Amino acid sequence: MLSAATLMLSACDKAEKREGVGRYGMMESGTPEYTAIEFFDHVYHDESMEDVLRISSPKMARLIRNYKTNRNFQRHVLNLTYEKVEMMVDSGNNRMRSEFADKASVVIFFTGTDHGDKKEDLRTVNLIKIGGDWKIDEVEVDKFM
Repeated sequence: MLSAATLMLSACDKAEKREGVGRYGMMESGTPEYTAIEFFDHVYHDESMEDVLRISSPKMARLIRNYKTNRNFQRHVLNLTYEKVEMMVDSGNNRMRSEFADKASVVIFFTGTDHGDKKEDLRTVNLIKIGGDWKIDEVEVDKFM
């Protein structure tokens, strides 16, 4: 059974104030799911890479710095560019995760538009815990899409 939290995001409405993440802004902070959505929220909404780098592992931060802008990172690393995007976190297989875990994987489903065309895709986000905080370590393209 798939349980999902959703987040509606609009990449072209930068003036819109963000309040929390997840369905109705209720996703619990300090979880891998929260960090994964927060990462993509910054990738698709922020002008600078500062917050993206803040929640990235040193390995991911080195990769991000090579691309200089969020749009370049979207295009060349994620291969996902959107004008408007909705994200859903599949948290169904992570129910039994221990609070003491130091690694996690989260699947993010993307639905949105780019140049007027509807696009759907998903990515697996691998996270590690550094200093008690979840950090994005790797983003994988899922092969079954």
